[in-house]
This record gives sequence, structure tokens and C-alpha cells, in this order.
Amino acid sequence: MIKRTLYFGNPAYLSLKKEQLVVQLPEVVKNEDLPEKMKQESVVTIPIEDIGVVILDHKQITVTQGLMEKLLENNCALITCDSNHMPVGLMLPLAGNTIQTERFSDQINASVPLKKQLWQQTVQAKIENQAYVLDKMAGGVIKNMNAWAADVKSGDPDNYEARAAVYYWANLFPNIRGFSRNRDGVPPNNLLNYGYAVLRAVVARSLVASGLLPTLGIHHRNKYNAYCLADDVMEPYRPFVDRLVFEIVAENENIDEITQPMKTRLLGIPILDVMINGQRSPLMVAVGQTTASLYHCFSGEIRKIKYPSFT
Repeated sequence: MIKRTLYFGNPAYLSLKKEQLVVQLPEVVKNEDLPEKMKQESVVTIPIEDIGVVILDHKQITVTQGLMEKLLENNCALITCDSNHMPVGLMLPLAGNTIQTERFSDQINASVPLKKQLWQQTVQAKIENQAYVLDKMAGGVIKNMNAWAADVKSGDPDNYEARAAVYYWANLFPNIRGFSRNRDGVPPNNLLNYGYAVLRAVVARSLVASGLLPTLGIHHRNKYNAYCLADDVMEPYRPFVDRLVFEIVAENENIDEITQPMKTRLLGIPILDVMINGQRSPLMVAVGQTTASLYHCFSGEIRKIKYPSFT
């Protein structure tokens, strides 16, 4: 089932009633001149079980403890945004699987050779997807990228991931003066940052559901990063965000600010079409297959992660 992504960008009261997220507008609640019937009609309710991601992007949003508890109980990712309307925080449930301790043990005890092989698969899938985007969106030369993907060895000792990234970003937006992929760089870095934050939440949520620790990565090891494994697993999915951002840039003259229509497009990342295991699937569902297959790799049942492709 595809879970909904909810975005709240205006003042709101968010509470829980009968397994439903209840949305009320402060200006309506506080207006004593409005008839009670009109107030009741303005209330919006959404089943908790339908929600996968909630994004809070206003300082005057009130969320009850009961609602947060129920959202986390249903493995929902809760994202908060800063004053610049960029995602800054992520809340996930502590327990998301019935045999979590066993799965943690398998993950923690995974051998170094296995993790190197998994990272090899991850880098190969990422470069192949980057090559597709560069070819179809920007018409760039990709023979070198295809060769790099084929040459990636266990653990990527030759650092083909970085080599491919430098070439990819140098050629994806050639008409944007001064562009380089940098979190604080010129647009469309702002769009990429926003899209990656949504993607990261989807991946982290799925890792928890699969009984894995998002903190313990197969390659990323930054001691200040609470989501190293999420950052590993999302790598082959990033090009799907890149393609969406490329389309947004092509359709808009001004990308200095992320407008509401742009946010609407980016919030649709969980339902982007991808190919996985020979079938077309919404991205959120595909991520679930990826994280489930990753656990089976840790447990020794299989040796290959299921990653997405464009074709």
C-alpha cells in the first residue's frame, strides 16, 4: 500500500481522534462568531494507517502528544522544517519490526567482506541510474560512466562513485552558471536538498519497518550522522530525484525560491515510478523491497540487494 505524504505549511491544530489525524484551523477555532456547525464542517480527518510521511513547515503548528505517539506507532516519518522552509529534523519510531532484536544482531554481525560487496552493488546501481538521467535529460556522453559502473570492485577501492559524481554534476546542469553540487550552493541545490530530505525520510522509515538500524551503515560512517544506512541505501534512488528536479528547472524561469507548486512536485517523490525486480512500482513500495532484501543479505539468505532502475 502506498502511504500518503502530508504537508502542512500554514498554522494548524493537529490532533488525534478515533485513529484519525484531525486537522483544525486556528482562525476557525478561535472565531467565536462562526456557527458551531460551520466549525465542524471545516475539520478535516485522515486515517492514521494511510499516512507515511508528515512534513511540518510552519512555526504555528500545534501537534498533540497523542497524535505523535500514534503516527510513530504506525511507522510514520515526521519531518520538521526550519525558518527557510527546508527539512531540518526527522523523527522515526524506535521499534518497527516484531523480531527487531534478531535483525539488529544480523546487521551488527555482518562481515566486512559482505558490506563491501553490498556497497559495490550500491555504487554500480547509482552510477547506472545517473548515466540514464544524464543521457535522457541532458544528452550527455555516458560511455565512461557505463564503463565505471562495470569496473566497480568490492568496496569501490577506486572510488568510482566520486569520479562519476564529479562528471555527472558537471554535465547535468551545464547552462546554470556557477552550479556545482553543494548543499549551500546555487539553485537548483535548494530543490535537490528538499527532494533528498523527502527521499531520506522514506528510506529511513522503510529501514525501521524492516527491523534495521538506520544509524549503522554499510559504507557511510560519520559519527555525527544518525542515518548512515539510510544515506547508503538511498544512493541509487537519488537519480530519480535528480530527474524530477531537472524537469522542474526546465519548466520554471525562477528557481531561487521553492514555490508551493514545486513543493507539491517534490512531495510526490514517494509515488514516482521506478523499475525494480523486473516490474514497475511506486518508489515508496520499491524502497520497501530494497530494505527487505538488505536484511536478507545480512541474514545470509541472499547476496544481492534489490535496487531500482529506470528501465
